[in-house]
Amino acid sequence: MTASWRFSALADRHRAMGSDLEDWSGMGTAWSYDKDQIEEYLAIRTKAGVMDVSGLKKVHVIGPHASHVIDRAVTRDIEKLKPGRSTYACMLNDAGKFVDDCVVYRMGPHSFMVVHGSGQGHEQLTMAATGRNVALLFDDDMHDISLQGPLAVDYLEKHVPGIRDVVYFSHIHTTLFGKPVTISRTGYTGERGYEIFCRRQDAPEIWDTIVAEGAEMGIIPTRFTTLDLLRSESYLLFFPYDNSEMYPFEDEACGDTLWELGLDFTVSKGKTGFRGAEEHYRLKGKERFKIFGVKLDGTVPAAEGAPLLKDGKQVGVVTVGFYSPLNEHNVGIARMPVDCAVEGTPLTVANPDGEIPAIAHPMPFYDVEKKRRTAKG
Repeated sequence: MTASWRFSALADRHRAMGSDLEDWSGMGTAWSYDKDQIEEYLAIRTKAGVMDVSGLKKVHVIGPHASHVIDRAVTRDIEKLKPGRSTYACMLNDAGKFVDDCVVYRMGPHSFMVVHGSGQGHEQLTMAATGRNVALLFDDDMHDISLQGPLAVDYLEKHVPGIRDVVYFSHIHTTLFGKPVTISRTGYTGERGYEIFCRRQDAPEIWDTIVAEGAEMGIIPTRFTTLDLLRSESYLLFFPYDNSEMYPFEDEACGDTLWELGLDFTVSKGKTGFRGAEEHYRLKGKERFKIFGVKLDGTVPAAEGAPLLKDGKQVGVVTVGFYSPLNEHNVGIARMPVDCAVEGTPLTVANPDGEIPAIAHPMPFYDVEKKRRTAKG
């Protein structure tokens, strides 16, 4: 906690459930609870879970030059983004390497909110805003309560008229339990879910009410690190835990291209002018590795950082792994050579307690067509 300088209004709730509030992105975050984590995973996959993700950084970008500033900082064409909609985007440095990802929410003609993780998103926006007619407001008063899972919409429709009409990557300004909120149809679980943006003063009441009322539906509080179980099978990357900041190349500066990470889809077709654009396009076809899936034998998951072997030689690393008792697959996300990132390539995961046979496998492993998170009605 010595590094924490940001504080969730829900910290006491997390401590009461056994969390020591590990630091993430400057905020004490619930990495552990005194209960079985698999229970939380199953709740989100089959019912719903409520999670405090207020450690995500929220930056308001407001003013006549707001769209220009964001257009310079991110890979998406922001002029195409309508008020009430949002988009997932990446940010690059001058070398065309990934430094953060974010969700950009358009609140109005000159008003945006950028939500990002522990990378350089705020710094990128600040650089792009220099000399422009725009205000940047880092907002830690706003809390983010994530309600994820197939029953999330069933719970919310009791309190929020029209919630079923909120489509994927859109948001509404409304009230919940009499409190002003913005509810966004977004999340990081691979399930249909919602993020409830609220004032700090309202976060405890909103959290407590969802936990109390949702109990009869099987909705339970879930820790932040349960996202690792969900993302393993849903192909959701987490900076810097899948990146060269964590697994550096020898004699090379940290930084991965979008081509290597499989995030090149976040670049709007034909877009130029964003930071690192020229290098991004130049580096196409020059991938040093690929992010790709691995499917392991048995039920012992790959350890975080486990070496990935081919013909007895280390060729990569597994960044996160998970055995799902629900889907009965043992899967992980890995960094591997381009020629290994082919479905069926035989590999071995060298766990600390023994080697496990595996094969390269495309991602996602779960809900391949992404129908669950995008479901309508």
